[in-house]
Amino acid sequence: MSHTPIAIPARAPTPIPGAVGLVGAKVQETLGGKAVTVSDAFMRKLEAVCPDVSTDDGDRLEWGRDWWPLGMVWAMSGRVARLPAAVVRPGSTEEVAAVLRLANEAGIPVTAAGGRSGVLGNSLPVFGGVVLDLTKLSGITDLRADDLTVDVLAGTFGDTFEAALQEHGHTAGHWPQSIALSTIGGWIACSGAGQMSTRYGTMADITRGVTAVLADGRVIETSEYSHSATGPDMTQLFVGSEGTLGVIVSARLNIHKIAPHSESEAWAFDSFDAGVNAIKRFSHRGARPAVVRLYDATESRRNFGTKDKHVLLIHDEGEADIVGGIMRVVRAECDGEALGADLVNRWLSTRNNVHALDELIVDRAPDTMEITAPWSQLAKIYHDTTAAMMAVPGTRTATAHISHAYPGGAGLYFMFGGRPELEDRPRWYREVWNAGARTVLAGGGNLSHHHGIGLGRARFMQEALGSGLDLLAEVKRSLDPKGILNPGKMGLASPFGPTPEWQDKAPMPK
Repeated sequence: MSHTPIAIPARAPTPIPGAVGLVGAKVQETLGGKAVTVSDAFMRKLEAVCPDVSTDDGDRLEWGRDWWPLGMVWAMSGRVARLPAAVVRPGSTEEVAAVLRLANEAGIPVTAAGGRSGVLGNSLPVFGGVVLDLTKLSGITDLRADDLTVDVLAGTFGDTFEAALQEHGHTAGHWPQSIALSTIGGWIACSGAGQMSTRYGTMADITRGVTAVLADGRVIETSEYSHSATGPDMTQLFVGSEGTLGVIVSARLNIHKIAPHSESEAWAFDSFDAGVNAIKRFSHRGARPAVVRLYDATESRRNFGTKDKHVLLIHDEGEADIVGGIMRVVRAECDGEALGADLVNRWLSTRNNVHALDELIVDRAPDTMEITAPWSQLAKIYHDTTAAMMAVPGTRTATAHISHAYPGGAGLYFMFGGRPELEDRPRWYREVWNAGARTVLAGGGNLSHHHGIGLGRARFMQEALGSGLDLLAEVKRSLDPKGILNPGKMGLASPFGPTPEWQDKAPMPK
């Protein structure tokens, strides 16, 4: 049996686009409510248990933001959602535990963060307090080639993690667009899904166990066994919990041997519905190629230069015999115009490009909303939701593509944008999200596929989960009775006050 640790140097996160160049008192806090007061005595205790503590205005500004598009809009006018009192950078599980024990005793909120690539305010310190920067926890502690598992620290960035695995002949199969911006802990905390999840699974499938620190500093390890009848799977309690139940410090993940063979092909359909039906047919026959992406006509024209066509991209990888069989089923069910592999290859070469986002935000105020819908309702949800978004004043475009396919349904990824005036953008964001999310829920879709809930979707959680939210709240009270872990998120009640509305409470600077 092979046991291999692999050093991966820690690195700082990529700075968030749209930096305002302002620090300290010059920055307005946008969210309603108040930050929790942090005493000098608490700060001295904090520095005693974790030497790397920053109260620098620049650090506090940077860690009071993430990739939420609305936050970038605020930054354009010198505003930030909320500034933390301190940024703490633990270098070990023991330091994480010591920080949480102190914060729990003092009733200080703690927001765990890594690359902060979330687009819904998932890692914003809504009530101030401490931001826990976990990116010093980097590296693979054990690669088990015989078991096809890897133990990895939560602050490891995705691109360096995947590169290290590939050097040893393996892959995690998890390819989010934000792979260079995001960390392992963030992948698990938001229950992420990569671009090849149809073959390799989402983080709910990939994660076999976690080591997490609870609010009172206790360190727990969940079972590593994926097929076990020893009670409920405690690992899944933390997958998708967004740091509200515990701080993930390491994980055991499934891995795969690097695929020796791949095949790609694209098709053009006359309607979005026709493409949906083709995917449904081959999915029902058991074909699950790694990449399944169906773009509506607007996105097809934008990405591939087609006219009045809905483009489907298919890519698969693995053993040649298996891939060949899957692609034969796909080709048998795709009755659109065959386009060859060139468009797929074009997409593969540009799929992780995120660096034009800040320019788009200045010009078009774009955002995305990804959901999952059953096949029986998917096409209707697509038509109804894009229409509902377009009906919101200020919206200029509302489009969608299928990004992940499963036997019972698919992930539908909406993209929308507008050109409202800068001071009107928060209103527009709120209204277009209300229209989109509630249309999806009314049509039988779910609230999120892989971006999570954060602050942006918190107000929809009661509608989405019903009594399930009450159960989640009971679990929260049991594991975090003082409510210090990432308060204000997931639609959960907070002892620090109600979740602030984000339609923008702060006046625009003159």
